[in-house]
Amino acid sequence: MTKKSFKVLNQKTVYKGFFSVKKYTLQHTLYHGGWSQVVEREVFHRGDCVAVLLYDPHRDEVVIIEQFRAGAVLSEQQQDAWLLEIVAGAVEENETPEEVAIREAQEEAGCVVTELMKVNEFYTSPGGTSECLTLFCGKVDTSEVGGVHGLAEEDEDIAVSVVTFEDACKLVESGRIKSAIPLIAIQWLQLNRDKLRQQWQ
Repeated sequence: MTKKSFKVLNQKTVYKGFFSVKKYTLQHTLYHGGWSQVVEREVFHRGDCVAVLLYDPHRDEVVIIEQFRAGAVLSEQQQDAWLLEIVAGAVEENETPEEVAIREAQEEAGCVVTELMKVNEFYTSPGGTSECLTLFCGKVDTSEVGGVHGLAEEDEDIAVSVVTFEDACKLVESGRIKSAIPLIAIQWLQLNRDKLRQQWQ
């Protein structure tokens, strides 16, 4: 098999605002050998991000947040633009993913993370965005979690609730959760819950 390689022939920023979009002109090697035609691709850039599934192993509960998402404005019903998610945020300059997980848990849900476990890293939609996300599971005490949180300067308006592990799974199975990151996180918890509860208790 040909060694995998690519060449960026040109790149330019075609939009810069809250996020940015770059247009790449490139070629890449083919499985049958040789090089592809010159192709142009637009890539949405928002930087790397972190998400953390907040879980209380003693109460067997999961923290779920709900907020308005501009990416869902094409939904048939306006209320469907408010999505059920888990805590997440962008990695700022000189921050580690672990620091982001702890900071965002406090800002978005009012939770103090006492232990943190890295689950995985993955591209959220590599056909069009460069975003790579680090997913964690964070140990929290859910006994007093709830209310509305978020930073006013970031226009965040986040409703925080606590559900049982069983109800979190039902939210996935019923299709109520439509965002990919919480789907991945809760399905990971389904596979690892027993081991995690033993480890964290």
